[in-house]
Amino acid sequence: MGESEAILKILEKSPVFENCEPTSLTQFVAQSNIISVEKGQILFVHEEPAKRFFMVLGGWVKLFRETLDGSQAIIDILPAGHLLGETSVFDDNKYPYSAEAVEQTKLISIPLNLLKSEIDDNPKMASAMLYHMAKVRRQQDRELEHLVVQNAPQRIGCFLLRLTNQREEGPAKIQLPYDKSLVAARLGMQPETFSRALSKLKEATGLEINGSTISLNNVRQLIEFSCAACSSEFPCKDLKSKASCATQ
Repeated sequence: MGESEAILKILEKSPVFENCEPTSLTQFVAQSNIISVEKGQILFVHEEPAKRFFMVLGGWVKLFRETLDGSQAIIDILPAGHLLGETSVFDDNKYPYSAEAVEQTKLISIPLNLLKSEIDDNPKMASAMLYHMAKVRRQQDRELEHLVVQNAPQRIGCFLLRLTNQREEGPAKIQLPYDKSLVAARLGMQPETFSRALSKLKEATGLEINGSTISLNNVRQLIEFSCAACSSEFPCKDLKSKASCATQ
C-alpha cells in the first residue's frame, strides 16, 4: 500500500474527517505526508506560527508549556489516533503549546490552511471540529475534577485504568507507556510523591510492579479503589460498563 492510500484510509476513519467533502479529502491526502521523529525531537514550539497539524500513528507525543523558571508544565501525552496542533486554526494560527516526541513516533503531517478552508466552507466539518474540541474539554474538566477530589493513589489508579481494556473481574497486566518520572509529571506530581502514592496503591489493590509492567490479580480492586471519588457518568465500579474516565 502506498503512502497516499494509507493516509486516505486513516483520515476516512477519523471522526474529524468523516464529513469532509471528497474533493477536499483528496487535497488533504495529496498535501499530507507520513513522518517519523526520534525521541526528544520537538515538533513545534508554543506560540510559533502554525503551518501544519498532526495525527499520531504510533508512539507518544508530549504537549507542554515552559514556565518562567524553565521547567515544563505537561498538558498531555498523546498516543496513536490523537490530533495535535489542530486547535491552532481557532487561535490566530499559533500553536497553543509545544510538542515533543516521548519515543520514536510516526505521524501524519497535514497542512493547517486546508483544515481552515474546509471548516469555512463545510458546516458538517465545522460541527465535527466543535464536537472534537468539546470532547477534549470534557476530558480536561474531568482531570481537573480528579485533581480536586481524588487523592494521589486514586489518580494513579485512574491513569492505569486508561491503559487497559480489561473491565471484567480477573487478572490484568498493564504496561507503562513511558518513564515513571514522565507519568508523575503527567499527573501533576513530584517523583517522590508519585513513588509514595504508588506504594499506597499497591497496598490498597494488591498490584505488583516489575519495572514498567503492572500486574493485578483482580482489576475490580483497582476499579473500585480509583473510582470511589469520581463523578463519571458510567461508574467504574459497574464492571459491565466502560467508565468514561477510562476510555478517553
